[in-house]
Amino acid sequence: MEKEIMDAQEPLENVTPEVDASETEALADQDIGTDDQDISDEALAAIEKQKFIKQEKTDKPYWYVVYTYSGYENKVMDNLLKTIENHNLQETIIDVKVPMEESVEIKNGKKRHVSRKMFPGYVMVKMFLTDESWYVVRNTRGVTGFVGPSSKPIPLSDAEVRSMGIENVRINLDVEVGNNVIVTSGPLESFIGLVEEVNAERQKVRVLVSMFGRDTSVELDFVQVKRI
Repeated sequence: MEKEIMDAQEPLENVTPEVDASETEALADQDIGTDDQDISDEALAAIEKQKFIKQEKTDKPYWYVVYTYSGYENKVMDNLLKTIENHNLQETIIDVKVPMEESVEIKNGKKRHVSRKMFPGYVMVKMFLTDESWYVVRNTRGVTGFVGPSSKPIPLSDAEVRSMGIENVRINLDVEVGNNVIVTSGPLESFIGLVEEVNAERQKVRVLVSMFGRDTSVELDFVQVKRI
């Protein structure tokens, strides 16, 4: 899923309608999904009468990835949060995020801190998947769909949530000292090694891998290894 998001420039263009300058300006001036005329109480009450793909309710909240118009991620997030508050959906739609990363740029000899979106064109939503939550998110102005086949949202795994910087989810790694693991990401991807130490508190594992004919001990995150 994470790789799909990172490499999804072409798919995103396929699902996001083209917007000319005038339409883009009009969109920017609108509240996305917060007006009563967008999602009224009557509309929510009449969800069963709407034509949409019925969702199978989840037993706990998961993080889902939503496609948006590029450049309107924050507006979609802000207005979706207002919709949640206005319709008392806090116990169904738990959180909405646009993951950001900080970097330092040097221009004309001066340093400045810059915030950038980690996944342009996407908004992350943590929610119980129900007909109502699907309807509210999907019909927020600026949202073009969920990541998943045939409008069936696919939740992110805990490992993906952690590695993508969305939420610091604790990972329960089923490995012990002496187990063989394969590295699933990073410079040592596809290397196989022997577990020397497991630190559940720091969510780190020390693995002995063979590089250039020598055994080398490396420290990796839980999300970077998988038992084999």
